[in-house]
Amino acid sequence: MFCACASMGLLGISAYKVSVEVDIDGQFPSFEIVGLPDVAVKESRDRVRSAIKNSGYEFPLGKIVVNLAPGDVKKTGPLYDLPIFIGILIASGQTGIDSSACAFLGELSLEGEIRPVSGVLPMVLEARKLGIRNIFIPEKNAAEGAIVGGIRVYPAKTAAQVIAHLSGGKKITPAKASDFVIPEHPGDGPDFADVKGQYEAKRALEIAAAGFHNVLMIGPPGSGKSMLAKRLPSILPEMTFDEAIETTKIHSICGTLPEGVPLMTQRPFRAPHHTVSPAGLSGGGSVPRPGEISLAHNGVLFLDELPEYSRSALEVLRQPLEEGSVTISRAAGSLTYPCSIMLVAAMNPCPCGFYGHPARKCTCSEGAISRYMAKVSGPLLDRIDLHVEVMPVEFSDLTDSARSESSAEIRKRVERARVIQLKRYKGTGITCNAMLTPAMLPKYCGMTEDAKGVLMRAFERMGLSARGYDRILKVARTIADLDGSETIDTKHIAEALQYRSLDRKYWRN
Repeated sequence: MFCACASMGLLGISAYKVSVEVDIDGQFPSFEIVGLPDVAVKESRDRVRSAIKNSGYEFPLGKIVVNLAPGDVKKTGPLYDLPIFIGILIASGQTGIDSSACAFLGELSLEGEIRPVSGVLPMVLEARKLGIRNIFIPEKNAAEGAIVGGIRVYPAKTAAQVIAHLSGGKKITPAKASDFVIPEHPGDGPDFADVKGQYEAKRALEIAAAGFHNVLMIGPPGSGKSMLAKRLPSILPEMTFDEAIETTKIHSICGTLPEGVPLMTQRPFRAPHHTVSPAGLSGGGSVPRPGEISLAHNGVLFLDELPEYSRSALEVLRQPLEEGSVTISRAAGSLTYPCSIMLVAAMNPCPCGFYGHPARKCTCSEGAISRYMAKVSGPLLDRIDLHVEVMPVEFSDLTDSARSESSAEIRKRVERARVIQLKRYKGTGITCNAMLTPAMLPKYCGMTEDAKGVLMRAFERMGLSARGYDRILKVARTIADLDGSETIDTKHIAEALQYRSLDRKYWRN
């Protein structure tokens, strides 16, 4: 007999429908899975066989052929266990359930328990788009499936429970978004109130958070670069719903979505070790998976000790920082992952770390300093909007008993500036100043004549590139937004130029 059940598959961050076709005849007993299955899919044979027996059913004798259509797309992961289980029972006549309006996702244990799988959110979204009315998912994936409206999402604990529901027995209660708590912005994490001094660095990070600009902090060891970076998430504005869905989809695919969390509302903060490979940053594998830059989508990618990363890994960042997406090409095809990130990097000014230190002497030669700085290429530096010098904290600041400005206070100003940007760019697909294209700058970055003059003189003296010019204008636009000004004035340009001084100081051609 023949049976076809619907399931879903993943291609990048996009989902597609998979038809699980099962045919059983009376020939010599065998069990084959076709349709470009990977090893995990092929191993479904043994899991499904044991799950059928341990769920109280008979495993049919005869030739069983399972086809996963379309047959020209690689199928990965154990999520097809449940639809294969259902298909075999229907095709062997052990149940007369109607599965035509349903889709099934889930890995099976040998006892028939349904285990969680990755990528449930994008697959449920696509199932709804295709008009599928019911979808059965693992109980532990209920939170991410529940946020999708317009489709009945049934969280099941066992395969037998799914059969009982479809046979008219005990019903499974559909999951609802109201059953789960969506986390709010963290209030008990690292706070800027704990940071003594470093007023210039904190101001720069406030500007970066308001406009989603990339930042490089450079200073001696112990000056607080990592401490400042770890507090940056506490002042970032909340994600829009569309941003939250995009971010949650990526973490759902990678299996990094916390259990019981239906939607990621906190911007991700990723801090990979400096030994990370280029594929670890950009994504890769025979079937490409998202890397760190995609896991940081709509959030922060923090690279501490920037020159310690391999040159090949750092150069991988150039296209994603410019385009907000990364394309991974393999023999089987190309996949594009979103990676609109705020890059925050930190580094020492020289190998010993004390070049320019007010109290400690640098022991590095000029050649050693040049070689150290050359580890960060000019094109990559050009894509970083703000270059911030973080100097050691003064003794008077350390002993000051007054509490510094809290993250909550800074975040209010950041959110006001971000609201201005959302209104200004409504309908353009742009959500922040850092995303402005060169063609949009004349329209949205109007300057006074005095401001133009200041920028022109700085452009000539500092030898800025066209990209550097654009970055300065975007940062000035953000500073003006924080100031509540629609027009960019001289003081906004002047402050923005302060954050490009490292171009001239360290990377002079």
